[in-house]
Amino acid sequence: MSRQLRNPKFYFMVLADAACFALALYGAYLIRFESVLSPYYQRQCLRLCLWLVPLQSALFFAFGLYRGMWRYTSTEDVIRLIQATTASVLAAVTVVLYANRFAGYPRSVFVLQGMLAFLFTGGVRLAIRWGYSRFGYRWAARPSTPGGVPERPKRPLGRVLVIGAGSAGEKLVREVQDNPGLPYRIAAFLDDDPHKWGRRLHGIPVLGGVDDLPHVVRKKRIHEIFIAVPSASGDAMRRITRACEASGIPYKTLPGIGQLMTGHVSVQVLRNVSYEDLLGRPPVKLETSVVREVLAGKRVLVTGAGGSIGSELCRQIVRFDPSELILLDASEANLFRIETELAHGVKSCSTAGYLGRVQDRVLVEEIFRRHRPQIVFHAAACKHVPLMERHPWEAVFNNVLGSRVVMETAVGFGVERFVLVSTDKAVRPANVMGASKRAAELLMQSLQGNGTRFMAVRFGNVVGSSGSVVPLFRRQIERGGPVTVTHPDATRYFMTIPEAAQLILQAAAMGRGGEIFILKMGTPVRIADMARDLIRLSGKEPDRDVRIVFTGLREGEKLTEELITDGEDVVATPHEEIMVLQCNGIDPAELRRNLAGPLEALCRAAENHDREGIVRALRRMVPEYDPARGFRHRD
Repeated sequence: MSRQLRNPKFYFMVLADAACFALALYGAYLIRFESVLSPYYQRQCLRLCLWLVPLQSALFFAFGLYRGMWRYTSTEDVIRLIQATTASVLAAVTVVLYANRFAGYPRSVFVLQGMLAFLFTGGVRLAIRWGYSRFGYRWAARPSTPGGVPERPKRPLGRVLVIGAGSAGEKLVREVQDNPGLPYRIAAFLDDDPHKWGRRLHGIPVLGGVDDLPHVVRKKRIHEIFIAVPSASGDAMRRITRACEASGIPYKTLPGIGQLMTGHVSVQVLRNVSYEDLLGRPPVKLETSVVREVLAGKRVLVTGAGGSIGSELCRQIVRFDPSELILLDASEANLFRIETELAHGVKSCSTAGYLGRVQDRVLVEEIFRRHRPQIVFHAAACKHVPLMERHPWEAVFNNVLGSRVVMETAVGFGVERFVLVSTDKAVRPANVMGASKRAAELLMQSLQGNGTRFMAVRFGNVVGSSGSVVPLFRRQIERGGPVTVTHPDATRYFMTIPEAAQLILQAAAMGRGGEIFILKMGTPVRIADMARDLIRLSGKEPDRDVRIVFTGLREGEKLTEELITDGEDVVATPHEEIMVLQCNGIDPAELRRNLAGPLEALCRAAENHDREGIVRALRRMVPEYDPARGFRHRD
């Protein structure tokens, strides 16, 4: 309060409003008496002004209309302005009614005065906002020159075309207009909705659709293009980016919905278009209230916590206020990285990190004994297909035996929920990695019914994760090519790292036990098309600037991937983007008996580094495993 009274702008605003109240009262009398005031009503107007203006000033102060920053006048300020003027009219009517029962006072004057007071005071605030947005740089605080005179900033020069005249585009333009220091001037909109053509948004015209981009760029002398359609589909983004590339003008985009978790739209988050923007389906929307009910106040363990998926899981889990987050990872560098990140960014959640392998039963049991986790996310896995074909025992040690250790320990310590991170390569597997993950799914289902809710999450390739093709392609493009693609018809399902982590969290909240969750991933993406898109996003032309070379399928790879295997039925879930696979006719006890022999043989073969023995044991555990579907490894 005292700080407000020391602000000269406060007194300016009070005086400006007082003048508006007085003018409104005089204007109300002129309107009521058709611009001819007798001496009697002139004196009455003056007497009313002496007490009505202080009354209205006090009510405006009580409604907080002098605590705002008037350059940022918003709809909330307008609502308070309506409330304050209405209250002032009611107060004035009450005073006159109590004093002399309205004898000699025209009743309409008070209503007219309130309406005019709202228009005048609102106009002052809008004028201040307009002045700051139009001329603010002239009086904004700037570094001074040696002589003490404020240095006048350079006038914005960059003429910008905004694609998308929706809510994101509107907020983007409003921020540019409210911040004169930004080096942009919005020249026009483009939007594919024909109902918007010829209309204006914040005074800026919508000149047509994306097909009109070349004409608008020339006509308006555009320097840069902002894409403000964060909900656009992959096909729509491809069409927009190709039009931008053809124009030769630099372009940026707002992040996708999956990254705008706070709903914030800002010029500061504009970035170059990435491949994630071109995925052919809408991103997952996390039901945060359901997830919070499961995670809030709980002790959570994440295995493989330093990997691409595990680290993103940790970042998202801490948003839901668990009481403790326990990290386990076999990589010293990865564990150090995520521990350091969480230590600097998390205030309300204690963390504990452990360096070790999930197949170390003594270590795993010690972690469970010390921390008693209530929820476990098992993301530790060997996932590189060609490497696991050459070293299949590592897939067995980590993906099968390590998973069994963590699952059995979870049952022994009464964990509430256990989420296994799986893969689409577990569907009718053609390689050791996929077969080992399918074996882990079967082990999970065999332990269901022991007090712990087990569930698995199955998804496709994760864009940008360790070992994925996108970082490889980018490195090859930076070197000038060639970009190596295995097969011209090879297709894969793709999702982003945040989406993968959100799907895992959603499964943890939805699972009742024994389910395998998958994401509605749309149509699979051709790897060759992905390579061409990435080359174009790098500002080059495929097969002209950067060659694409087809090298043939690697060992263990399939031409296409699937999400559902034999005997699985797709069932709808409350989440529109997630399906659940209910495996029919599975008895956990019988499944445990059937897995016991093959599992023992698998352990012996892995300990002896017996590749053929591992393949035979995996085929007994996973009958649908057929190495003939993929390219075989040859010694």
